[in-house]
Amino acid sequence: MATRKPLVIINGQIQQLQSGDTLDAAVSEVDVISKENGNASPITIGHAVYTKADGTVDLAQANASGTVEVLGFVKDASIASSSSGIIQTDGILAATTGQWDTATGDSGGLTPGAVYWLDPSTAGKLTTTAPTTIGQFVVRLGKAVSTTELEISIEPPILL
Repeated sequence: MATRKPLVIINGQIQQLQSGDTLDAAVSEVDVISKENGNASPITIGHAVYTKADGTVDLAQANASGTVEVLGFVKDASIASSSSGIIQTDGILAATTGQWDTATGDSGGLTPGAVYWLDPSTAGKLTTTAPTTIGQFVVRLGKAVSTTELEISIEPPILL
């Protein structure tokens, strides 16, 4: 099998990587989008949101087909009603343990290694217990990598 050298751009010129050279590039992609809060109240960091028909976002909930398609999580500390803010759709979302407590209803932040699901009882909340009631939706949101970081991996909803 032939050895191939990657192409690189140096000073605007395409060149072959030379012997002894190495590639040093951080590989991380975090997708974020700016959206307007369509809720009558502020939405805070770590809460799951869906896109409404008018293009704004509101708190997602696993109890109805209209609110279950999770777009992502609020990345800003808070997005005021009718104001725009940042929604993170993948990557690792970091927040304080107190902020995660607000988003989960628990205390001490996230549980490292735990999988988080969209809550069917409280809009926008995350839970470590997947729904089991007929008529609710199971939506995997991500996995905690520490008490302050959630690896976002939103999966399509499954109707029970």
